[in-house]
Amino acid sequence: MNTLKASRISTAAGRFAKLIWRPSHLVRVHASAPPLTRQISMDAQSVASRLSNSGLLRSQGLIGGKWVDAYDRKTLKVYNPATGEVVADVSCMGGRETNDAISSAYDAFHSWSKLTAAERSRFLRRWYDLLIAHREELGQLITLEQGKPLKEALGEVSYGAGFIEFYAEEAKRVYGDIIPSPLADRRLFVLKQPVGVVGSITPWNFPLAMITRKVGPALACGCTVVIKPSELTPLTALAAAELSLQAGIPPGVVNVVMGNAPEIGDSLLASTQVRKITFTGSTAVGKKLMTGAGGTVKRVSLELGGNAPCIVFDDADLDVAVKGTLAAKFRNSGQTCVCANRVLVQEGIYEKFANALSKAVQNLQVGDGFTEGVVQGPLINEAAVRKVESFIEDAISKGAKILHGGKRHSLGMTFYEPTVISDVKSEMLLSREEVFGPVAPLLRFKTEDEAIHLANDTNAGLAAYIFTNNMQRSWRVSEALEYGLVGVNEGIISTEVAPFGGIKQSGLGREGSKYGMDEYLEVKYVCLGNMNSN
Repeated sequence: MNTLKASRISTAAGRFAKLIWRPSHLVRVHASAPPLTRQISMDAQSVASRLSNSGLLRSQGLIGGKWVDAYDRKTLKVYNPATGEVVADVSCMGGRETNDAISSAYDAFHSWSKLTAAERSRFLRRWYDLLIAHREELGQLITLEQGKPLKEALGEVSYGAGFIEFYAEEAKRVYGDIIPSPLADRRLFVLKQPVGVVGSITPWNFPLAMITRKVGPALACGCTVVIKPSELTPLTALAAAELSLQAGIPPGVVNVVMGNAPEIGDSLLASTQVRKITFTGSTAVGKKLMTGAGGTVKRVSLELGGNAPCIVFDDADLDVAVKGTLAAKFRNSGQTCVCANRVLVQEGIYEKFANALSKAVQNLQVGDGFTEGVVQGPLINEAAVRKVESFIEDAISKGAKILHGGKRHSLGMTFYEPTVISDVKSEMLLSREEVFGPVAPLLRFKTEDEAIHLANDTNAGLAAYIFTNNMQRSWRVSEALEYGLVGVNEGIISTEVAPFGGIKQSGLGREGSKYGMDEYLEVKYVCLGNMNSN
């Protein structure tokens, strides 16, 4: 490798200043990052104080347009994963509160669904405008309770708000059909109508975007929602709900309950007024929800776990492959369902790629998300760190080798070193299960067919990535991969205008794009007879 190319690759990361996430592209930031100790304008305490003064730091649930405490006054603590400090105590709700939220959504559905598409569109547009107007505060709130770097959090706000904007526009494009009748005296047509009340269960890794990606199309179609955010990150959901009220969205259309997850989930599943469940989270929980929804034959949309392969062929541009792998693997500290979980590298480029990726990863700055230049924050909690450690131990015991990282970061808490590990085999946990941490496992392959076989040898089927300069190969492999999303020479592929979802045990349905509207609509056929009678 020539010196110039090696230099470009070694700085490709540290400059992960280059890889700050935005909805559909990478945003370039100046490469000369300030020292790790320099703090962004305010610390966590001042952020919390400012949010409280703005009215966006909410601690109660939202039911029928009113902020309410848990009926038994129980609370749960929300922690800053970077410091371990308590950010807020929020209401810990359960079945009773959820049932009231469902009733509120059911009552509101009758009027909300009767509004014209243009009227619903205007409400959504005002909500979008408020999300963008409060982008800084929302980004700070995400960093405060979830831990991701502030610039990445701001990117999530833009991405999440984009779904509200997109579906404000799509609300006016729910079209039916006129079907040519085989009989002269009949007229046949198709209507699309809202499903009804939707239970939306969302995860902690994208506390805003996973809500707006579900709630945007639901409201656009005329549905009402009961949102159950993660207990680890409820504050962003509550802030977004507050802005929905400020946008004028009527009481009961958007409800938020958080706390006792089993009770809330059971109430949503048992209610005959809830006609759909939409969920992003683990495959294990998704299976339980799918089974539970059968009791009342609810519709379900499931965006579940992944085991994404990132395939680097011999003919790939090494710079592009390293940059794309960094983005696909280390965004949000590896805590995304579309993260590259296995990096499959063709033997002709394996050593060069392993060396280049390791050098790039060495430059990733780890720290509190409010610190300038940081591109990797903490893992969400201690359990997440222990999981990563167990996967690493399993791999090493079976012959894998640490090229960089491989242990807790010197910062302590739940910080973990960005890690590259080589000589990984298919039987290791790193290959079989989702690590959900900043670990890039490198597997070697010889042929295109072998790469496809290794990539598809999993029950998951969410995202996959390919790096090649061969156009024919990119088509062949994209078609052969059993995944709902495929990125070719790109590590960041999510956008509100394209469908997002998996196959196999990675889920059902699609979110985003025009296809996301179909998940919240019923198709009704109407036959008008005796049309030739006087």
